[in-house]
Amino acid sequence: MTAPSSPVPPVGRDAPGPRSALVLDGLAKAFGQKIAVNLLSLSIPAGSLYGIVGPNGAGKTTTLSMATGLLMPDAGRALVHGVDVWADPARAKALLGVLPDGLRTFDRLNGLELVTYSGLLRGLSRDVVIPRATQLLHVLDLWDAGTTLVADYSAGMRKKVHLACALVHSPSVLVLDEPFEAVDPISAKTIQSILTDFIAAGGTVVISSHVMVTVQRLCTNVAIIDQGRVVAAGTTAEVAAGGDLEDRFAQLVGARTSREELSWLRPSSA
Repeated sequence: MTAPSSPVPPVGRDAPGPRSALVLDGLAKAFGQKIAVNLLSLSIPAGSLYGIVGPNGAGKTTTLSMATGLLMPDAGRALVHGVDVWADPARAKALLGVLPDGLRTFDRLNGLELVTYSGLLRGLSRDVVIPRATQLLHVLDLWDAGTTLVADYSAGMRKKVHLACALVHSPSVLVLDEPFEAVDPISAKTIQSILTDFIAAGGTVVISSHVMVTVQRLCTNVAIIDQGRVVAAGTTAEVAAGGDLEDRFAQLVGARTSREELSWLRPSSA
């Protein structure tokens, strides 16, 4: 990959330490001539609920994919509790629970089969994983789906069963890409409760989301990414700078609202 001519110095970069659950150090990724992630560095504190936000195409999903071992970076590294995700993937992935965006899975299984299979892949014994999978399906209101194949689930149900797959092996760090997308309000409250309990027990959660109200209400820390770079990072209050996070986001990424009139957009007459 050709390095950018004048990269912006990393924002929010810390050295790996005992209080860093996830450290991204100079991550870079290009697809052809398109630089998706531009020497991005970020330190995510242990015990935080950390929001990653940015406009469409900012590099959020690419960054999280490199951070969790799903996409190899062109440069840089990712450390989960000091373990290099790419140098020691087996150890690192045992610490991670991942809810990717749009990743295909074994959807010709029913919910219990899929979550059980995920746990078995993580090295759990069958007598451990089946009770855990059963409990997760009950808590996430998926048990009544019975033998319905995941391929026939609604979008919200698929989101929840993939969350169960991320949780079943009891990881240390959860990385969740749009965990509330397509999920009904009751299920969203259940997921929020699960994440709150997980953090209270010593875990760390990283979420990406486009819903600023949710991020500002839930997250202790936030990073704003634009054009593959971190433009602001810190506690949610620091990044919001005493105001509304959505307004601060628009200010930092240079958002503009189109005022061009769509003169043709009128209700059709009968």
